[in-house]
Amino acid sequence: MSTRTRLAGALAAALVLVTGCGSGSSGDAEAAGETRSFAADDGTVTIPADPKRVVATGYAVPVLIEADAALVGISSWQRGLAMMSPEDRETYDGLKKIAGETAASTNYEAIAEADPDLIIIGVPRPVLGDIDMKRLKSIAPVAVIGPTVPSAWRELSKRQADAAGRLEYFASAKAAYDGKAAELKAKYADALDGVKFGHVGAYGDVSSGTFMREFGESWGTNIAEDVGVTYYGEVKEKGGGSKDVSETPSIEELPASLREADAVTYTLEPDGTPSEEVEFVLDSKLWKNLPAVKAGKAFGLRYTAAATYKSALLALDDVDRTLAPLLEGEQK
Repeated sequence: MSTRTRLAGALAAALVLVTGCGSGSSGDAEAAGETRSFAADDGTVTIPADPKRVVATGYAVPVLIEADAALVGISSWQRGLAMMSPEDRETYDGLKKIAGETAASTNYEAIAEADPDLIIIGVPRPVLGDIDMKRLKSIAPVAVIGPTVPSAWRELSKRQADAAGRLEYFASAKAAYDGKAAELKAKYADALDGVKFGHVGAYGDVSSGTFMREFGESWGTNIAEDVGVTYYGEVKEKGGGSKDVSETPSIEELPASLREADAVTYTLEPDGTPSEEVEFVLDSKLWKNLPAVKAGKAFGLRYTAAATYKSALLALDDVDRTLAPLLEGEQK
């Protein structure tokens, strides 16, 4: 995927903070009969109480694959393939693709052929204009449950699982993640006490000479925060969504941005290599002269695009592996 496409997709995914939740427990759904009311991003909709044929797009794809929902069609989800288990990847490969990586690529004929009883749209509100919602709603009930700020994947995945009738999966996946995060938080409590971190993200722009500084609740920081990592500072000017938790200053501002950091983390690709945008920063003399870098306190983090509890477990394991040198330093 090109840098421009990755940047556009990632920023679009976090432009608007949308709130809402599924309504009604499984008991309520049973009492209501075959349908129930559900609070989607675009208002309350009537959906099947127990969906049997679900089409999912965007961020709903990995969640519902992991939840073993009754999927009959999905959009492409290239950005998450490296975080899928072999079983989930096999499921992904075997499902009919009814859209590519963008909302504009939605194939309405393919969706109709899949004969869904529920369509879950997991794209951000700003790009809903690329979808013919009237046409979709003529096929089946539509629940829009799209991405918000980066750290909001937790609530997002809950709502998507709820709509598909798979809340029991969500509860078990969340419990596994919370247990692991609590274990690591206790493990690193002393080593992280009083340590101020900064983070360099993957969505800078080499052509314009910018880098990405991420603060708390952003892509590269939100999972490490669950382990007890503290990311200091805030954006100079909040612009809504991801622009509330990240900014892209010029590379010349790197020293001023991260000079106070006791340690820095930076985003790596799932295979452990830096993207072109991150390599641009790492190769800079300004980076190499940062106090934290000189002190050997620079750590690369993988799986920062995790947006499900199952994939976030991979990220937790990587945080543990990456921060292990801090424990060694504490013991010396």
